[in-house]
Parts: sequence; structure tokens; C-alpha cells
Amino acid sequence: MMFFSNDQSGSLILPRRRFPIFSLLAHAHFISKMAAVQSGVGDGVEEKDIKTEPPTDGFGNNANDGRVLSSSPGSSAPAASGKPAAGGTPEDQQTLLAVLQFLKKNKLTESVEILRREAGLPEDAQDAKGADSSGSGGAAGSVDLEGGDASALLSRVTVSSSAAAQAPTKVAAEDQPDVNVVLSAYSQQGDPALYEVYYSGLKRFIETVLDCHRAELSQVFYPLFVHMYLELVYNNHENEAKAFFEKFSGDQECYYEDDLRVLSSLTKKEHMRGNETLLDFRTSKFVLRISRDSYQLLKRHLQERQNNQIWNIIQEHLYIDIFDGMPRSKSQIDAMSGSLAGEAKREANKAKVYYGLLKEPEIELPLDDEDEEAENEEGKPKKKKPKKDSMGSKSKKQDPNAPSQNRIPLPELKDSDKLDKIMYMKEATKRIRLGTDNLPSICFYSFLNAYQGLTAVDFTDDSSLIAGGFADSTVRVWSVTPKKLRKVKSAADLNLIDKESDDVLERIMDEKTASESKILYGHSGPVYGISFSPDRNYLLSSSEDGTVRLWSLQTFTCLVGYKGHNYPVWDTQFSPYGYYFVSGGHDRVARLWATDHYQPLRMFSGHLADITCTRFHPNSNYVATGSSDRTIRLWDVLNGNCVRIFTGHKGPIHALAFSPNGKFLASGATDGRVLLWDIGHGLMVGELKGHADTVYSLRFSRDGELLASGSMDNTVRLWDAMKAFDDLETDDFTAATGHVHLQDNSQELLLGTYMTKSTPVIHLHFTRRNLLLAAGAYNP
Repeated sequence: MMFFSNDQSGSLILPRRRFPIFSLLAHAHFISKMAAVQSGVGDGVEEKDIKTEPPTDGFGNNANDGRVLSSSPGSSAPAASGKPAAGGTPEDQQTLLAVLQFLKKNKLTESVEILRREAGLPEDAQDAKGADSSGSGGAAGSVDLEGGDASALLSRVTVSSSAAAQAPTKVAAEDQPDVNVVLSAYSQQGDPALYEVYYSGLKRFIETVLDCHRAELSQVFYPLFVHMYLELVYNNHENEAKAFFEKFSGDQECYYEDDLRVLSSLTKKEHMRGNETLLDFRTSKFVLRISRDSYQLLKRHLQERQNNQIWNIIQEHLYIDIFDGMPRSKSQIDAMSGSLAGEAKREANKAKVYYGLLKEPEIELPLDDEDEEAENEEGKPKKKKPKKDSMGSKSKKQDPNAPSQNRIPLPELKDSDKLDKIMYMKEATKRIRLGTDNLPSICFYSFLNAYQGLTAVDFTDDSSLIAGGFADSTVRVWSVTPKKLRKVKSAADLNLIDKESDDVLERIMDEKTASESKILYGHSGPVYGISFSPDRNYLLSSSEDGTVRLWSLQTFTCLVGYKGHNYPVWDTQFSPYGYYFVSGGHDRVARLWATDHYQPLRMFSGHLADITCTRFHPNSNYVATGSSDRTIRLWDVLNGNCVRIFTGHKGPIHALAFSPNGKFLASGATDGRVLLWDIGHGLMVGELKGHADTVYSLRFSRDGELLASGSMDNTVRLWDAMKAFDDLETDDFTAATGHVHLQDNSQELLLGTYMTKSTPVIHLHFTRRNLLLAAGAYNP
């Protein structure tokens, strides 16, 4: 039996034909699971690929050329030896009633009648209450990116994760029925006084086990505490819930304080409806990584005491990732803990990641006449030094860890891009080699009298322009060179220009409009993210109004408003090769766009809270997102899959930076720490402590020797990134188990701390010659 999706919502339509009862029974379990997905019921969230409505090519035609995108999650069951009796066993009858309820809910009247007649059920069975079902449905097929020109990407849309069909947004009034289904899982008839007894008994047991097991088993305290408290509240045991919270909340880890503060406000059953934190705990299983020996101890204890209350919570709401080997220490567990849903599953970081750089196009570097004729202090001509590009040299030949050149369609280089590459290579020859004995000079741009509220800053790659986003919904652009900003002349004036002249690019600019800064109007809310295109012709801005706008830096006008997010967009970022950009916001979904297409090309869904920062990998094949759920995810642009999940931060993440070689990722958060990640192995490899407040900006030097961090504590700190990565000893056991051994060497890696004058640092940028630029708003 085949099921076909008829629209983006995933509603199912049964073909208009009669089916034998054994076929319907064979698929009853599948349909009931799909019904659970429609109702938002499930033990956990699994990542799946779900097909969205077929895109159009801009002319109203189907961009998939008539290809059928919907797949058949189920297939006809094998023929049975005989036709079962009408209704089957009691379990079959219960399943059939659930199917009838689902079909009736979706107003599939004809299918209801066919199924009722085939099963021999009475008419009043349609109104019977079906059995509850849980689990997650199968994913529809996905269309992968193929090689070719960049426009080929526009006709394919893939949504990642089973949550993409319903982007996880704030719970609206119309979502209340689904919320009630979710909350019904907490309905219990047990004695409320036993909750404290069960929890205290488990606590005493864990405190008496061997030290090697105690740290691992203590991980169950927090998720058990949350679910037991919510059960008490849901069943109207307010006094018992309050006493339970007051007695055991102090035993939880300090990095869960913010979550406990939210939980303490849920004192009545009515408070639970529409609460995002509650839905996060209920719809996603809390992941715990425990050794097999420790798990057997816990299981044996619960079975001997017949503690079904706690065992049921573990089975329904927790995912135990069991590994063979020695139990982890307290420091190892704390290093990876802190996220809303626990640690990442080990299989989540097993996918192959092509982190290498793409091979650079062959561009001849002309000789610099000025260098040839330059003379030294003694008046003698300087000897010409051989040209070498410290950054480009490593990508002259194909990196074995790099993706293929045509893995995703990238825009072709224009003549202007080639000229810019030549200028970049010339600057690279004059670049200062940074190190412990040669720290960079720092130029700080302070925004004075920024009463509009500075929220975002960005520099162009050549450091010629700086832009700021403000809370008054404006975007302002400044020139940091003597060259002023000019607009292109009007169409009438352009017709009078000799287009064959050598200086045509200068003639098209209107000198009357020259000024040091320009103001861009268009957003209807605060601007939270901005990003320059690599060719300096465009500027992106994201806002609270839910849109991302593309601005022309030739006319200083808005070209496109990209609408797709349902709530504020916190960040946006251009690809290193241009054309593509990514955005993320309050709706918990990151979107990949192309500048010439109104609809997103990819939707990256999986975070449990706001996406606060986004960053492209240097090879443009991957996108990293940081979230308020205290996790970092790495997404594959080719197919939309999540290939890495990093946990370890204790607060929302606000800064991401890839190393120039693409192998490492740095992240900063409200906990004041900077964490370093090995992308290839999917492991945390370093922890940099020193900041006293939120880290808002991170940037590697051009050669990757240093890492700069900027914070709300009004400091810029420089770290020895080369030493941090050279000291790594990632063996096969560490890669297989995910056990990390972090060295407490922050003071050794810290090269310098530079205070600002009451100015939080919200952006950092290394010029092509390794001069460090920083920016922030003066806050007297």
C-alpha cells in the first residue's frame, strides 16, 4: 500500500481503491506512527530529510521538471496465508481505531468508510478513542545538490530534520491541542509523597557507589529532577512540587541555574501550556553518556528496589549512550555538559567532513614595479625577494581532506574578482608573521554618541569599509580610507558616458554624492546582523522584522528583501565565495539563500532554541550555527544534514570562527570561555579561560598563528592558537569514545590582554597584513 504526501504539511491521502484487510493491518502500525508525528507526539527528535513543496523556477513552472518528489515510506505487505477475522486481535482492533481516528481528523471520509467496511467495524467505532501512539515517522526522500553552475542549485530544496515541516517556533494559540497531548504524558495516579522518597533513595545509592562510577551516575539527577517536578505540577500537587523543588534544586549543577529559574516559575498546570523550556524537555530525549559498568549498576539497583517510577522516566525521556571502557572522570563529564538536551550522541559526529580548502585558481602575480625600483637607506637598489603566498601556497595542490571543486556549484570568478585576488596576493607578500614574540598592532574604532544603539559591526575583507547596524532600524556605512563613498550616476547621465574609455568605472560615479558615510533605511526593527560580500558590492542586514535585506553599495539602496523567517533574525553571513548566504534567528531554523532567489535553498532545523550566530566554513561546503540551547551544529550545504554537534558551553553561544586551514573551530559564549574544536574528529581540543563576560567576537589571524577574542568585559585578548593546536594528541581511543583530556593551560596560551576605554568589543577583523581592527560603542 502506498501513501502519498499531497502538500507541505505532510497530510496523507489513501488511493481510491479497495485493500484487503491483511494489508491494512500490516500498515496500521506505520499509519499510527505517522499520526503521532502529525500530533507532535514522540519520545525524541530525530534528524530526517523531509521534502517541502516543489520550488518553481521563477516563471511559475515546476523547477523539478515533472519529477515526483514524494516517496513511499511504506510498501505493500507480503501476502498473508489467510485473511484474518474482522477486527483481528484486541491489539489489532485498538490499532485500527487509532487509524480511524487519524483519518477522520484529516477529513478523509471516503478512506474511513473503506477501512470500516474492510475491517467489519460498526459505524460507532469511528468515534471510539484510539490507542496512544508514539515514535517518529519515516522521512520522505531528498533531492541532493549536483555539480554544475550555481543556478542549478535554485531548483532543489531540501529541509533537514523532522522538525523542518513545522519549524519550532513559539507556541501559538492554535498549537494548544498538540501541547495538551505532550503534557498528557505527565498524567500519573501515584502517591505524590513517593516522588521525594524515590529521588532520595536514588541519591543515597549514587553517593555510596565507588568514586569511579559516582560522577557518571550523577548525570541522571538533573533530567530526573525536571521530569519528576513536572509530573507533580501537572497532576496538581502544587505543595508537593514546591517542597520537592526546594529540597533538591540546590543539588543540581551550577550551569543549569538559568533553566532551574525558568522551571521554578511553573507552579501550576496552567503555566505549563506554551512554555518553550517544557516542550524542549518533553519532545527531545536528554542524552547521557555512561560506561557499561555504571549503567549496569544503575539498572540493577532500580530493578532490585522495583523503582518503576524512575525507570519509566529513564526509558521514556532519557537516551543512555553506553560505551565500553573505563568510566569518565568528573572533569571530563563537566567539559561536555551544559546543553539543554545533554551531550551529543557519539554517532552524531561520525560523518565524514571535508574540512580542507579548495584549490585556488591559477592567477599570475605580476611584478611590483615599485618594489623593483625601491632603494634602501644606503641608496642601493633592493634585492627582489621571491614572491610567496603563505596562505595560498597550501592550496596550490588539492588537499586530500578537501571536497571536490564541483561538490556544490560556486560562482565563476569575474575579471574584477581576479584583480582582487592579485591585490590580495600582493598584500600577502607584505604580511607580518605573527607569533609569541611578534604580536599585532590593534586599531580600535569607537562609536561615540551611539544613542541609536550599536548592535552589529562588519569590515570588508580589504578593510576599506566599515558598517554598523543600529537599534533604530538603520544601517550606516563608513569609508575608513580617504576615498569617499559615491553613488552611481542616474540612467540619463550614464547614457552620455563613453563606455569604451579606460576610466569608465570612475566616470559612472557621481562626485556630487560623495560623502564619508551613508545611511540605509528600510528595516522596521532593530538590525542585529550585517555582512559585506567578498567583492564589496553588496551588504546584508538582518533585523527584528524577520527579514534579511540585500543592499547595493553602488546605489546605496535595497535590492531585495528576503522573507522566510517567522521571528527576529539574529545573524546573517555571506559565503567566502559570495552568492550564498546564511541566516538564523528566533525560529530556531537556519536558512541557506542565494542572492538571486527569493526562497531559501536549505533549511537547517535541529536546534532547541534561538540561533544566535552563523558562520561559513572557508571552503563554503559547511555552515556552523551557534544557539541559545548551548550547542554548536555543523551543517552540510550539499544535503542539509547535521554532521557535527558540539556541546560544552554553559551559556548561549554568540561567536564562531573557523581557522584559516578549515580544520578547527573556535566558539565563544556568555560563560566567558572560548572553546576550540577539531572538526575532523568532532572533539573539543581546548578551553581558553580569562574573559569575565560574554565573548561576542572571535577571529583568527590570516596565517592562523593567533586567535583574538573580544568581550563585553571591555578587553581584547590574544591567544597562541598554533601552540594550542600543536599540543594535540588525538589518538584512536579518544576519537572513538569522545573522551577529552583538556589541559588547564589558558595562562600559557594567553599572549596579551588589552583594555578598552569603557567600550565593549563586538567585532574583530584582521587586515590582509595582519593588523587587528576592533570595534564597539563607547559606554561611559
